Amino acid sequence: MKKAENLLTILGCGTSSGVPLIGCRCRVCRSRDPKNKRTRASVWIRTRGRSLLVDSSIDLRQQALREKLLHVDAVLYTHPHADHIGGVDDLRSYNYLQQQDLPVYGNDWTVSELRSRFPYIFATTPAYDEGGGTARLIPHLITNEQLESGDSLAIQGVPILPIPVKHGSKQVLGFRIDSVAYVTDCSYIPKQSFDRLKGLSVLILDCLRLERHGTHFHLDQALETVRALRPKKTILTHLGHDFDNAMWNRKLSREFGNGRVVLAHDGMKIRW
Repeated sequence: MKKAENLLTILGCGTSSGVPLIGCRCRVCRSRDPKNKRTRASVWIRTRGRSLLVDSSIDLRQQALREKLLHVDAVLYTHPHADHIGGVDDLRSYNYLQQQDLPVYGNDWTVSELRSRFPYIFATTPAYDEGGGTARLIPHLITNEQLESGDSLAIQGVPILPIPVKHGSKQVLGFRIDSVAYVTDCSYIPKQSFDRLKGLSVLILDCLRLERHGTHFHLDQALETVRALRPKKTILTHLGHDFDNAMWNRKLSREFGNGRVVLAHDGMKIRW
């Protein structure tokens, strides 16, 4: 029997402002290269017959239309910043299409923020309808005890390892499925989490800009992490307008070898 394909799609790889930035006239923001057009960061994972979102980015609607994303079994949230949860209302399309509530997973900070900022989603609402209505979500808390245990969670039948990392002063989550890990919005990886990222075939890693930043990896920090973890392939994401896709892929190829470390682009697909 043929093994089912596992597929991760980069829905968006941009910083919270997206690229191009409003009003910016830099080379990257004026570029005609479609790989320099970056919507807000999110990924879509298909594995074991399931369709999983990581974050509902503020650009979810256009990402879903572009990729023909027609079914979602669950949403995994890294954290509740606006660029990562701002598309939450568009999840109602999947409630209507699937005629069922949608489970969402996050740490205490994320679940609390979702409840307080979108109270109408979690209140009692009428049955699903085609026009209007609200998203119908079932929140599932990923507890501190689960994070400390280092054990995978069974989410919709898929073993998923949550990986706590620091985003400034806040704890956010990365996620590992098999030998593929997604770690965005990261300024520090604790040792326990670092150990959970060993032996990867693909690491998708935060890399906001060239200069140091208080709540994100900049290029040097990202590459230092790559050298320490030595994944077979690294894809840098949550990119600002410092990075011209073609130019930086050439630079990274000279240092790491062809294709070993590359910039993400919207619509990029990773199979494993």
